[in-house]
Amino acid sequence: MEELKKTCLYDKHIACGGKIVEFGGFLMPIEYVGITEEHQAVRNNVGLFDVSHMGEVLVTGADASCYLDYMVTSSITTAPCAKMTYGVMLYENGCCVDDLMMYKYSDDKVLVICNASNTDKDFEYFLKNKGKFDVKIENLSDKYAQLALQGPNAINIMAKICDKEVSDLKLFDFKEMKVNGKAMLVSRSGYTGEDGFEIYGSPHEINELFDLFVNKYKVQLCGLGCRDTLRFEANMPLYGHEINNDINPVEACLNYAICYDKEFIGRSALLKYKENQTRKLVGLELIDRGIARGGYELCDLDTSEVIGYITTGYMIPKTDSSRVDKPVALGYVKINYAQIGKEIGVIIRGRVIKAKIRDKKFMKKKYVK
Repeated sequence: MEELKKTCLYDKHIACGGKIVEFGGFLMPIEYVGITEEHQAVRNNVGLFDVSHMGEVLVTGADASCYLDYMVTSSITTAPCAKMTYGVMLYENGCCVDDLMMYKYSDDKVLVICNASNTDKDFEYFLKNKGKFDVKIENLSDKYAQLALQGPNAINIMAKICDKEVSDLKLFDFKEMKVNGKAMLVSRSGYTGEDGFEIYGSPHEINELFDLFVNKYKVQLCGLGCRDTLRFEANMPLYGHEINNDINPVEACLNYAICYDKEFIGRSALLKYKENQTRKLVGLELIDRGIARGGYELCDLDTSEVIGYITTGYMIPKTDSSRVDKPVALGYVKINYAQIGKEIGVIIRGRVIKAKIRDKKFMKKKYVK
């Protein structure tokens, strides 16, 4: 059995009372003081996440942007420099290898951020499809550690510890700047629906920054539990739930990340699927009492036919930005059921609970544009 990995902050998580679980091959904190309290801290103030388990693959060389155009659904050649670009890497059948965030420094240098559980697989897939492209592909995951500072008060804290006008960063901008006196990479986005920042540095630098956030600025530490409730409420997909190697980005409603005006692996399969789509990711709101959890089956209320399944479901902690006051979920249904207001059933421990199809806008996002 492969030994589980630890981030450079593992010992600090233990010392700070983090409850540790396995995630993506890593031992990570699921919560510190409670998922609801941590969720509300991010929505109302600020929270700190260790995301050092994410993978970093650096692509350099004369063909770097053209190569990534071939590898992912989004256009990297036309993307502006110093901007993050979201895209999906596909198999030939159009299903998802992984969803990625690309940091384009220049046409010949792009840093690719991978999901933790997929980093080794992604790296091998990049190498396998290198072909004749003039590129160098390096897995630098062990050299990077990463923190995510999320919430409406994140900008106020960052402004105190950065040497440049961090407020000049717009949504999806990134820049190298000094943070706590050390040169680091800072980007402005957020997997929570809130304004926030990702900070990349060496393990030593990130350890020092973690201590600064916790000891001086008293930032609430947050675990994977509230990271999941936050990203779900903001309608962000999670690999292994809304996307995986059996799901394509069309049915996952990721069309905004697909550029059909170029060639990429899986393009032909996606075009064929678009002509005869069979299922779709939808939002659900429970009418009867219950909470829909990932993996629960969905059914037709009249015939009991299984028509899909839940990918993620919660009773979202109440905050000012929440647009729901009932248990909600994301799930895949057969395409003929994907109509707003359509009532279907969720099978919960052998009982059929009534639910209705709704939009996936569970909250009003608060990004700074």
